[in-house]
Amino acid sequence: MSIAPKIAILPEFDADLARYVEAGGGTVGPLDDLTTGVVWTVPRDPEALGAVLAAHPGISWVQLPFAGVDAFTGIFREGITWTSAKGAYSEPVAEFALALTLGALRSLPARARATSWAPSMGTMLYGLNVLVVGAGGIAQEYIRLIQPFRTHVTVVRRTAEPLSGAERTVTTAEFLDVLPDADVVLLAAASTTQTRRLIDETALRAMKSSAVLVNIARGPLVDTDALVVALREGWIEGAALDVTDPEPLPDGHPLWTLPNALVTPHTADTPEMCAPLLGARVEENVRALLNGGTGFVGLVDVDQGY
Repeated sequence: MSIAPKIAILPEFDADLARYVEAGGGTVGPLDDLTTGVVWTVPRDPEALGAVLAAHPGISWVQLPFAGVDAFTGIFREGITWTSAKGAYSEPVAEFALALTLGALRSLPARARATSWAPSMGTMLYGLNVLVVGAGGIAQEYIRLIQPFRTHVTVVRRTAEPLSGAERTVTTAEFLDVLPDADVVLLAAASTTQTRRLIDETALRAMKSSAVLVNIARGPLVDTDALVVALREGWIEGAALDVTDPEPLPDGHPLWTLPNALVTPHTADTPEMCAPLLGARVEENVRALLNGGTGFVGLVDVDQGY
């Protein structure tokens, strides 16, 4: 019979997560020499987690709470299995991405700020060309959600391996080639050195003047200063952002008041939505740890950084 792995929930203990650990066959307790796994409950403080790992070499598995792990790449080390929540929050985030897409196309930012009646404006999603950057769970769910709109989807990813629901899949090397055809550009890729400022002045100038940009991935994928200029000068029709660079977006920043910009404070998924989804991920991965490492979900590619 396999011995139940001992899991520490840090740095903030969460009783609900403890129940999921136990449902997966593990035990919850304070850090000691028998601790084999850590569930990290905050998306910050990598130095503290690094210190925990250095002091307890018996830890072989770490669960991070969000899909984005860029803050922790500096402490990744061999001999530890890292898992994230990537894919766990696909449904709420993809749903919000669809809402942002429709809001940007239908000029809701300007409508929300209006104080008087104005002529009708906006574009419907039906039949548009949608460029999705990324091929993870959020991208896949978003593609599924927009299928009833008879959209034509092109996916940009590291490899040209076809993705279900997409008419075309290309590599990142072809990004600028397919960008000019897009009516909607959705960013759903990880934040890495390769994707940093993927949307820069060159990319923004390559887009249609009627196109909209939607970012539910990470703020650094977009050159914020270039985006402000693009929105002011009409290089693109609009942008809807749930993530920004910097984040939080400072009070008084131009993006708050530009009539063709819609900004939400990284709320594509709320804590109430995430809690049971993260719990299910933890339970599944504790069970994998109990089974000798077979069946981990949300494995982080340490070399790629996501």
